[in-house]
Amino acid sequence: MDNAKTLTFKLFLHKEPDGTYMVNVPALPGCITYGENVDHAISMAKEAIELYISEVKENGQEIYDDSTTLEYSLNLTNS
Repeated sequence: MDNAKTLTFKLFLHKEPDGTYMVNVPALPGCITYGENVDHAISMAKEAIELYISEVKENGQEIYDDSTTLEYSLNLTNS
């Protein structure tokens, strides 16, 4: 029987002054990577998450994801 669980991770992409993108994975502290463009940054994030999860499993720790996280953006006008 397959015990695979689907994990959900939010990615925050920030455009850097040089045009590249930094990616932060909030559910995985310290999981940060970079990419030449959005597609490359997402690809690098997938690789970084897989490596992170591998390390967490190896250490017998629990894997936290964003499957129960709600997301909302609030816009405020600063006057």
